[in-house]
Amino acid sequence: MATIEKLEEIISWQKSLKVVKLIYQETNNEKFSRDFGLKDQIRRSAVSIPSNIAEGFGRGGNKEFIQFLSIAKGSTFELKTQLLIAKDLDYIDEKQFMFIHKELDDIGKLLTAFQSYLKQSEMKGEKFVR
Repeated sequence: MATIEKLEEIISWQKSLKVVKLIYQETNNEKFSRDFGLKDQIRRSAVSIPSNIAEGFGRGGNKEFIQFLSIAKGSTFELKTQLLIAKDLDYIDEKQFMFIHKELDDIGKLLTAFQSYLKQSEMKGEKFVR
């Protein structure tokens, strides 16, 4: 198994950065411009996902990393809910909603698998194995 030495090697982190970019692009449309609260909350939830993965990785121990991965996973569900609200308000179209929703499902599965691995891993220090 390969050792993860850099944050940039974590696939869920990579994918979540792409979702952040999509969210910023979607929330730049005119419909979102009138709803500052929802726009801000959606953006904060999206940014929370890679941020928590990064913070957990930077902590150095499996137990804390697992906790931050759990927070990141919670943010995927929070963002799904907010996107559903945005879709119901016609701020985002069905096609883009489904695409981002699937990306969030994939990220959630990656986070769950990573948590499971870390719980069983003998490695408890600075480096983590995929």
